[in-house]
Amino acid sequence: MAMPIPSPRVAKFEKQAFGMFIHWGLYSQLGQGEWVQHLKKIPMDEYAVLKDTFTAAEFDARSMARTAKQAGMNYIVLTTRHHDGFSLYDTRGLSDYDAPHSAAKRDLIAEFIQGCREEGITPFFYHTTLDWYQPSFKDDFDSYLEYLRASVEVLCTHYGEIGGFWFDGNWSKPDADWKLDELYGTIRRLQPEAMIINNTGLDLRGEIGHPEVDSVTFEQGRPEPMKREGMSKYVSAEMCQTINGHWGIGRHDFSNKSTGELISNLAACRKVGANYLLNIGPQAGGGISKLQEATLEVIGDWIRLHGNLIYDGKPSPIKGQGNNFALETGDGNKYLFIHDLTIDGHANVTTAALGSGPRVFTNVTDPVASVRWLDNDEELSFTHDAESGLLCFNATGYPYGDNLVVRVAVVS
Repeated sequence: MAMPIPSPRVAKFEKQAFGMFIHWGLYSQLGQGEWVQHLKKIPMDEYAVLKDTFTAAEFDARSMARTAKQAGMNYIVLTTRHHDGFSLYDTRGLSDYDAPHSAAKRDLIAEFIQGCREEGITPFFYHTTLDWYQPSFKDDFDSYLEYLRASVEVLCTHYGEIGGFWFDGNWSKPDADWKLDELYGTIRRLQPEAMIINNTGLDLRGEIGHPEVDSVTFEQGRPEPMKREGMSKYVSAEMCQTINGHWGIGRHDFSNKSTGELISNLAACRKVGANYLLNIGPQAGGGISKLQEATLEVIGDWIRLHGNLIYDGKPSPIKGQGNNFALETGDGNKYLFIHDLTIDGHANVTTAALGSGPRVFTNVTDPVASVRWLDNDEELSFTHDAESGLLCFNATGYPYGDNLVVRVAVVS
């Protein structure tokens, strides 16, 4: 069966590789996650007055975009409207439940767009399709869908070219007619190069859902390889994940993932050619916590050690054992990603993981002249049988003081 070719917008998206997800809104003031209104059963008229204290005093869009850039991220997906129905943009008469009518008195999406442009970051718009605020969502669904479509039209026409839309909420009415032809048609007419993504949720990871969808989602789970043979078009994949257990800030959520785990997840995404969308939950005023900012800084340091490999690398037919895998960039080299190495050093100061020693890869059919670590150019001993495609090399441990979590060997 024929393999489809990615469209220019999808090819660009895949090369961007790593993005920042931002969940921020009225709920951030309560510090109990983005679903607090629904889960705590707060009456909507009581919840909605949070807009009167929503000042966005610490929201600095350019600083946020700069943080993303330093982390090695190339795009940002911001919640223009989440399930509570409050919009960070000027809805231009569709509703007064928006940022210009809040204490902020500003169009925060206009600021977001400008900040991204200034730092060379591609802006994406998250937009809920589920709405707890609008009575028509329950009482007059057709009317609600026109409100949703008109809202998206506002975003398509007042902020210049954007990278795409990231929808979320269709899973709330799985049997409903969401009139996606009309919604997506509006985007294709007004933003023809925008990616269209619609989150299928935790239960249907990797599902496409509609012919106009450009990327499937893997929420809080590592992506599986896409089976694209015979597809009518090339569809990309993206994993989205929280740093802790909440998308919006959880003030008492102290269970943060380690930088090692997050780096491993980024590598696992690139193994199958998928993007990694890592979420932050800013504080009530819009500032990023020191912990999340530092976490992103460390990931950026790891990415910079590997040049453009994370962005340019493509999945390879070369196979490794366990989590080990290979990427290719078209430069003639093969790049082997190695997990679970030990740190070399005195037994009193080192702890063992899987250890150093032989690592085996198959399907290596091109001649091999050398194998070396990318980070320090150390030459590694190897044996290679081109006929069978078997490559075995001696993976030395990290020098004491280093631990890259995932280390890359260059085969040339």
